[in-house]
Amino acid sequence: MSQTLLCKTPEATQALARKLARTLTQPVVIALYGDLGAGKTMFTQALARALGVTDPVTSPTFTLINEYDLPHSGRLYHVDVYRLDDATSEAIALGLEDLFDEGVVVIEWADRITPILPEERIDVHFEHAGAQQRRITIRRIEDETI
Repeated sequence: MSQTLLCKTPEATQALARKLARTLTQPVVIALYGDLGAGKTMFTQALARALGVTDPVTSPTFTLINEYDLPHSGRLYHVDVYRLDDATSEAIALGLEDLFDEGVVVIEWADRITPILPEERIDVHFEHAGAQQRRITIRRIEDETI
């Protein structure tokens, strides 16, 4: 299932993240794709707030993974693999795959680690569509094994 929306303002992008948050069940991996400044971190911040995170949510660009407790159960793992040189190998060495069965895992620059992404996940693609406008496509990837 895939849905594409034009978000004309940052607030519309945040509203979309809140809407997605209401549909999530754990464990879940959300893979974010898009250029610098496309709205990936802002989207994650709004998603985190909607899930009940009260701590400041910052980009893990230099720390790689930020963890936040969720109020009812589980954790939110905000991952940024942009700065990894050999992203897939380094993500494996860091044990990133171990998180896929826990809580909510949001991965910025997910295209850098495609080979290790789980078969079941939510892909969110961000495209610049004007000064503050973003075209955002959300696609649920599901294991279709019978």
